[in-house]
Amino acid sequence: MLNFEYQNPTKILFGKGQIAKISNEIPSDARLMILYGCGSVIANGTMDIVKKALAGRKITEFGGIEPNPDYDTLMQAVAIAKKEKITYMLAVGGGSVIDAAKFISAATFWELGDPWEILKNQGKGIRMVIPFGCILTLPATGSEMNHHAVISRKTRQIALPTASGSQGNAGAVSIHSSIESEKLAFSSEKVFPQFAVLDPVVTFSLPKSQIANGIADAFGHVMEQYLTYPVNANLQDRFAESILKTLIEDGIKSYHEPEDYDSRANLMWCATMALNGLIGAGVPQDWSTHAIAHELTALFGLAHAQTLAIVLPAALLVRRAEKKEKLLQYADRIWNIHDADPEKAIEQAISKTTELFESLGLATRLSRYGITAAQLPEVSAKLLKHGMTGIGERGSVTLEVCEEILHTAL
Repeated sequence: MLNFEYQNPTKILFGKGQIAKISNEIPSDARLMILYGCGSVIANGTMDIVKKALAGRKITEFGGIEPNPDYDTLMQAVAIAKKEKITYMLAVGGGSVIDAAKFISAATFWELGDPWEILKNQGKGIRMVIPFGCILTLPATGSEMNHHAVISRKTRQIALPTASGSQGNAGAVSIHSSIESEKLAFSSEKVFPQFAVLDPVVTFSLPKSQIANGIADAFGHVMEQYLTYPVNANLQDRFAESILKTLIEDGIKSYHEPEDYDSRANLMWCATMALNGLIGAGVPQDWSTHAIAHELTALFGLAHAQTLAIVLPAALLVRRAEKKEKLLQYADRIWNIHDADPEKAIEQAISKTTELFESLGLATRLSRYGITAAQLPEVSAKLLKHGMTGIGERGSVTLEVCEEILHTAL
């Protein structure tokens, strides 16, 4: 087992009716901002429960946060937070809204230039934040109990000065360039949610497609921490395997029976445990699948889980030799595959992974979304720009390997 340090300060309030307790978690004199997405929490009545629990509080609302939260939208919230002197935030939604809260909490006090630098330098330099809690409405990303966030920025025009003395107008500014969409991540110990409410009941009205995405998202998170190479971290392996098995069993049941409380509760807790740092402590981690997947989302607008379902099986096929030991363990313990031929066992395990995603209505090929080989150089250029040229658990995933994975995923 590798050396590690582990601390997770987020308090979890799990189960039916726990939203009613949030008043106890938020300071009574807080100038509170409630963040939410595109209105589903209003339509399904969750916001009514929240406001009842916070009756009498001074509240500023900010809605319209996108599924891939956009920088420009979040900067509007930052401006409001400054104007209203917000001292506490409550994110009501899925991982995107919670990620947005993390960025807003840090950007409000950012003093080192453009707050986009928070993303470009992966969270370095964050000193002060607005504390916040969250109410999870979509089990998927694990953002409710970790210190990571992913933020997008759409294609934008940039203004650059003309050449000195050009046309006798040395100080003129001409918009003649643009920056394409980006999706970047940051981490900081300062942006852990102070508390998170996980009530499975508020997820009952979610479309099946979102539950499918949540299962794939959590599955992908576990695989990036588990399916690397052995370091005799037996407890972490068993923790990870229990999450994968439960996602396959209770996740699938919850997908087909959306109001079955127990299966939805197990799915919800799996998604949280998949990325709260516990199973990743003391083990090597990969995250190359996520690096490629993020670029696909930024370029083509696919949901995060959709890109994971495409990239993960392809990545396992391409990197099967260096992941052989853990792939055989995965085949045995997760899929009960005991073929005497190791290569056949690995093939079957990867095939089972693909079948799992397909059974949830998730395509596992780029071509199913109309993406062609002619578009793959765009992805390569993005990976190169963001320094994704020696990634993975051994630093062996070069740009060439990424390109092989993309071609395998066509």
